[in-house]
Amino acid sequence: MPNNEALHNFYQGLLANRGTHIARAVSSSVCRVLHEDKKAIRRIDMQKHPVDGFSAGLVDDDNILAWGIVIMAPADTLWDGAILKARLIFPPEYPLLPPQMIFDSEMWHPNEKKGEEFVSILHAPGEDEWGYEHASERWLPVHTIESVLISVISLLGIDVPDLNSPANVDAAKEVREDYSAYKKRVKRLARRSAEVAYDD
Repeated sequence: MPNNEALHNFYQGLLANRGTHIARAVSSSVCRVLHEDKKAIRRIDMQKHPVDGFSAGLVDDDNILAWGIVIMAPADTLWDGAILKARLIFPPEYPLLPPQMIFDSEMWHPNEKKGEEFVSILHAPGEDEWGYEHASERWLPVHTIESVLISVISLLGIDVPDLNSPANVDAAKEVREDYSAYKKRVKRLARRSAEVAYDD
């Protein structure tokens, strides 16, 4: 894990570009797959893809398995204006197993707990032991970094999240019982994330 200063410098570089930037990849089967993801993300910029609200790249050139992400939240949503910082940590078994996504920005969402993002696409392949997800909704080796980020951006675009299997029970409870307080908290966090994006 890089130190705080290295992570800060990395995020500042991504914010300065504000495009989709991916640092260079190295060899090995995992790195080849990540390199393919890198090329796909570059195509997003060239095609002016409608969901291009992120930047991604290696935090440390010596570690292809740790990526930094900056997500610009979708407009006209509760998270409108947010600039969210996160990390994708890839297991050595990638793409057979999904990466882990950890938000460094403060979040308040039923699908996030202590920084870790819980979306179906990031759950290990197979059947859900609790029966909330179909195997087809979970990680598959055909998924890419782009599909993960589009899934997370889409999740942020839903003003009333799915509450069937929340990771953050307190956030889910607030959505159910006091939605106006939930909205107020999310909008405050979105504003704060934009304010501190360049200052951290």
